[in-house]
Amino acid sequence: MASRTEELATQPSEGDDDNRGMNQSISLSGTAALTHWGVIRAQGADAVSFLQGQLTQDVAALGTQRAALAGYCSPKGRLLASFVVCQPAVDEVLLLCHISVLAATLKRLQMFVMRAKCKLTDATAELPLFGAAGDAAMALVVDVPIWGRTEDGLRLPDAQGAARAVLIAPKVTPLPSLSLDAWQWLEVRSAIATIEAATVDQFVPQMLNYEQLGAVNFQKGCYPGQEIVARSQFRGTIKRRAYLFECDGPLQVAQEVFHSGDSEQPAGLVVNAAANPDGSGFSALVEVKMASLEGGSLHVGSAEGALLHLRALPYAMTLEI
Repeated sequence: MASRTEELATQPSEGDDDNRGMNQSISLSGTAALTHWGVIRAQGADAVSFLQGQLTQDVAALGTQRAALAGYCSPKGRLLASFVVCQPAVDEVLLLCHISVLAATLKRLQMFVMRAKCKLTDATAELPLFGAAGDAAMALVVDVPIWGRTEDGLRLPDAQGAARAVLIAPKVTPLPSLSLDAWQWLEVRSAIATIEAATVDQFVPQMLNYEQLGAVNFQKGCYPGQEIVARSQFRGTIKRRAYLFECDGPLQVAQEVFHSGDSEQPAGLVVNAAANPDGSGFSALVEVKMASLEGGSLHVGSAEGALLHLRALPYAMTLEI
């Protein structure tokens, strides 16, 4: 039987239908330059095997036709970065990540290359990224499945009913016709968490639903933090998850969230946030104690702060508390 938390995670909360209808009136079709993303390139005969031993994803099984979500953890199992990973060639892997974590992540990965035949570089300037949404995305990834890859880019999971794709160094630079703010709002509404500088070393992958999204492979070999991530999974110690919320007031990444019944201890942390395109407030992906959803209310900054309204996740989760 599904738990109350599972029901809250997957069913619209009160007022959610009105909210979705309002947002559907906003145009979500067009392209945007993804200046908040960067690219780490791994090249060499050992590029795949090296990253296989570093990331939560099974990079060796990826192939050249698919992309995937992956995490990079500390030895304590906390996420230092998140990636969209793709393999354009047998000896080349691209790691798309938030620009604020790129430099530190690249430096750390380079420390562990040692004798492996793998060269890691910042390829952001060489491989500019563009996001396409709605009809603009479908025109570029016709018949491409979610997480499928083409010569020019890859398809991401839909968000708010809009298809999404990322173009990597397109042959013809798209004319931006979608605001970056709108694209970032779609990122939040996809409920696929992105690690930013302010949230480094805060979450084990399951706190951000990564194993629910196929970003953690429990059959592959070791990687930093693997033992802790596996222990959390199989001993049932995960008591925190990421959920979608809306708020009338402004929200910021890494902002603390409090439960109405406890003004002393934070109940969660804002993972990603963006203004709603229609001006109705903010949307956020927030990591919270699952028990905090069982009663009372959640607020930003303090137990008396702006009220958070729970919204439905765009994917199902299987979990119990």
